[in-house]
Amino acid sequence: MPRIRTKTLSLLLLALGLAAGLEAQSNYPNVTYPPENLYSASKEILGKILFWDEQLSSTNTMACGTCHIPSAGGSDPRSAGLGSNHPGPDGILGTFDDFIGSRGVIRALDGGKMIDDGTFFPEVQRTGRKAPSMIDAAFFTDLFWDGRATSKFTNPVTGVVEIQTGGALESQAVGPPVSNVEMAHESRSWAQIVAKLEKVKPLRLASNLPADIAAALSANPSYPALFQAAFGDPAIDVKRIAFAIGTYERSLVADQTPFDLGTLTAQQANGLAIFNGIGNCNVCHPAPFFSDDAFHALGVQGQDVTFDSGRAAITGLATDAGKVKTPSLRNVGLREQFAGNLFHNGSSSGQDLDQIIQFYRLGGNQVSLPFTDPNLVAVLLTQSEITDLVEFLRNGLTDPRVANETGPFSRPTLRSESGAMNPLIIPGSGFADSMGNIPRIIADQPANLQHPFFTIGVADAWGGMGAYLVAGSPNTMFETLFGFIPLAVGSGPMLPFIDQITLEGTMGSYGTGYGSVTRGIADNPYWIGKTFFTQWIVLDPVSLVDPVSKQSIPGFGISLSDVAIITVLP
Repeated sequence: MPRIRTKTLSLLLLALGLAAGLEAQSNYPNVTYPPENLYSASKEILGKILFWDEQLSSTNTMACGTCHIPSAGGSDPRSAGLGSNHPGPDGILGTFDDFIGSRGVIRALDGGKMIDDGTFFPEVQRTGRKAPSMIDAAFFTDLFWDGRATSKFTNPVTGVVEIQTGGALESQAVGPPVSNVEMAHESRSWAQIVAKLEKVKPLRLASNLPADIAAALSANPSYPALFQAAFGDPAIDVKRIAFAIGTYERSLVADQTPFDLGTLTAQQANGLAIFNGIGNCNVCHPAPFFSDDAFHALGVQGQDVTFDSGRAAITGLATDAGKVKTPSLRNVGLREQFAGNLFHNGSSSGQDLDQIIQFYRLGGNQVSLPFTDPNLVAVLLTQSEITDLVEFLRNGLTDPRVANETGPFSRPTLRSESGAMNPLIIPGSGFADSMGNIPRIIADQPANLQHPFFTIGVADAWGGMGAYLVAGSPNTMFETLFGFIPLAVGSGPMLPFIDQITLEGTMGSYGTGYGSVTRGIADNPYWIGKTFFTQWIVLDPVSLVDPVSKQSIPGFGISLSDVAIITVLP
């Protein structure tokens, strides 16, 4: 009987759609602004600039938007790559229980010194969950997969409750900039963030600025001026940063999908009927947001409540073990296309929408959890019905403005996306140690004027040994002081410098040595666009053998990293 009713509804929808066009169906409510943080256009554009500024991170490599790209459905397109895996419960990368998260920063102490986090180093760290979408987040009560960004927004510096209810966006905004996994060095304070914003040029690392951002920066070219326009005076603090970002995120409403406009195709309309009928999807994903704003335990492959207890970590309730927030299905086709990994932990059960439907068709619960959702029951769907359902989800719920990054979803191009300003590593320019290993140079941070956290690291070297970071122009420095070092041909105007450190790790322990040097570049416009070469020289406890005499040269064993070519940015 349910199947007959579903088919009847489907045929009715099709008939109405073919005869007169499907009517708009979503009845989207207006966005509600907390009375403590009412809307203003100047506040919204400030929030947009802050959201897309990589300078909000310690290393100038991560913006809030890095993990929330509109054309990827508001999530992290990098999660589709191999470099986004998290070791999961067994703590070992590359095994069956790996999760898929979002990439952050290399672990570092306050001041820039790189440290081995024990799992990811010398790669960047990864979060244990994939970044959820920020689109339509204004309509949900508590945010993040576990709901820890609560509706009540408390100032993290003063402890004062700034928003009593409806402030989840503000609560969420103050987390990543001080997270030593996502955007920050250890013990980074909001005072440090404020001091940085007071002096940097907004979005100086970004390119292809949208017209609204370009106009705002033309009128107010500094952060103090932007805060003056938004709040009446130039003071910058964490409350105002959160209020501005929250205001911007409330503009990200995706209410122009074919479902909203009544332009579903016949196949998509049939998929909608299945969604609301035999598919039982709307129980947890009701319109108009296609989320019930609640938390459910599904038992997806790889889920382990002893490692990630989900909602229970926030509520302390055993019955919440493994529960995560129901994501909106709006623009899920974009998240599938550019990132996949549709479940919170990147479970192989949800790499694409077809796998998602198969998971639910079989009743979910691939992993036994203490309290799985009672709505997870097997659903009998034909392949034709699955095809129509997937078509509705993939294209019927996609807002073209999100896909094309237009309107409120316009954004600049991030430096980390362009690749044009990434340090260039010259492969083959290094020199192996006595074990045949070439130390790894870590040069993933931009060199900017007045930026103290320009750090160059080395890894995969001999522990406890001395190491020298040399930089300058090869034909003026290296050929003079280290003429025996096989460097790439090149030149540059920067004066040479040499930094000496002792590598971390046990003395004489092969491959465990690492270290770093942090430098700032003087606030001198002369250096903008200038290029220099840098390389690590690492001492080797094993004597070097002269290739001609075949005799060892005591105490003169060395190895060289590849050369990195670095250009100074504004």
